Amino acid sequence: MISLKRSKTTGELVPATGITSQKWRIYTPNQNKDFPISRSRFDEFLNCPRCFYLKTNRGFVSPSIPGFTLNTLTDTLLKKEFDICRNKQEPHRILVKNNLSHIVPYKTEKIKDSKGNEKLLIDVWRDSLRGGIKHRFKDTNIILQGGLDDVWFNTKTKELIVADYKSQQDNNGVSQETYFKKPYKSGYKIQMDFYAYLLKSLGYKVSSDSYLYICNAKEIDDFNGKMLFDEILIHYKVNTDYLEDKIQKMINVMNSEKVPDSNESCENCAYAKQRSVIDKLETK
Repeated sequence: MISLKRSKTTGELVPATGITSQKWRIYTPNQNKDFPISRSRFDEFLNCPRCFYLKTNRGFVSPSIPGFTLNTLTDTLLKKEFDICRNKQEPHRILVKNNLSHIVPYKTEKIKDSKGNEKLLIDVWRDSLRGGIKHRFKDTNIILQGGLDDVWFNTKTKELIVADYKSQQDNNGVSQETYFKKPYKSGYKIQMDFYAYLLKSLGYKVSSDSYLYICNAKEIDDFNGKMLFDEILIHYKVNTDYLEDKIQKMINVMNSEKVPDSNESCENCAYAKQRSVIDKLETK
């Protein structure tokens, strides 16, 4: 896919520099100023340290991709449903269906945002752009953060449960036995682990159980302007034991002046390498 840079305000094509103009997004090794690292940026480090370093420390900008607006709408509609249940402190229908009636959406207190406006804490946690859930990693200047989809509450154990919504289309259907067999689904596990780790770090009692709410679009004969979804709840046992070691390794890379090696399977690095070969030949 070839991506063209456009102005966010006018939509007009503008020159693509490949470097961010927002200097605060660039990390200087061993700087003292706090620096945010999102869940997705941490995932980039795990996938390819070189791409992560060039984006974080050198300000490289990856080619943009279109937003998944249909997935976003699905998330929004589910959040509205769960907020109704949150206010009533009753289980959502998918929980009842799966014999999990003792689980309800977590009802948080109200807090004031940076502008003094009152918001529910759950709304701050879900807003990855203007808030999110945040935690300083140990005694470093690295602020780990991320916007989660939802948090549920186990009324029996009094534990918080990380929940995430996923939209997809798979004619083979979705099942607990096969869901995590596809390689890219491992990223979903890391996502759930990361959010559970942040909640634990903030002092919350967090369940080892987490759930993915899957909306799988069905292929039907009579479309008629409507899409139908199967709704499936996938269970995942979170594991946070490995995260501190990985996060520390990420910080060590950030504080190094040396650009790390790439993942040999990284397609971005492979493309850049092949492109550089052509560029060198043309300049001879």
